[in-house]
Amino acid sequence: MTAVPVSGIVLAGGRSSRFGRDKLAEVVDGRPLVHHAILALAEVCSELLVIVAPAAEPPTLPAGLRARFIRDPEPFGGPLVGLLAGLEQAREPLALVVGGDMPGLRPEVLRSLGVALQDAGAEAALLGQRGRSQPLPVALRNGAATPAARRLLADGERSLNALMETLRTTVIDEIEWRGLDPTAATLRDIDRPEDL
Repeated sequence: MTAVPVSGIVLAGGRSSRFGRDKLAEVVDGRPLVHHAILALAEVCSELLVIVAPAAEPPTLPAGLRARFIRDPEPFGGPLVGLLAGLEQAREPLALVVGGDMPGLRPEVLRSLGVALQDAGAEAALLGQRGRSQPLPVALRNGAATPAARRLLADGERSLNALMETLRTTVIDEIEWRGLDPTAATLRDIDRPEDL
């Protein structure tokens, strides 16, 4: 990943409806939930973009870090809308995309996604778990993912899975990435208060 600059995109524009309040501000292990995603990306990316809802107050950033805040073009339009907003503003040819509600992201696993993307010549690199590929975290080639996301949104599609189905993907088998993250903390996300 050191040869090719990478944009880090944190999807943080959701409404937290299942959580009941702004989950990204919840303190997890001594810091706001969204800080965990930002800090993990900061270790492997050359720029950081945080996607926020149109009227939301941007979150604070961890001390010493810089990021650009990108507003979703529509309120709570879904993850594909937010992702496209980030891709259109990203300066680098590759992007690592994570959810702002993922406190266990391991930089080593994120780095392996970028390496797999480059080595395979694919348009997207995903993690496999229990025989299925997971939509986040994901490494993307901006040049392929941006026009594909635009086409899907024009057709009324809003899901990240639909984007992955249109791109040429490579999947890191669970047996490989679990060596870097034995407890699979990277895939943990917070949807409800009981997930904390």
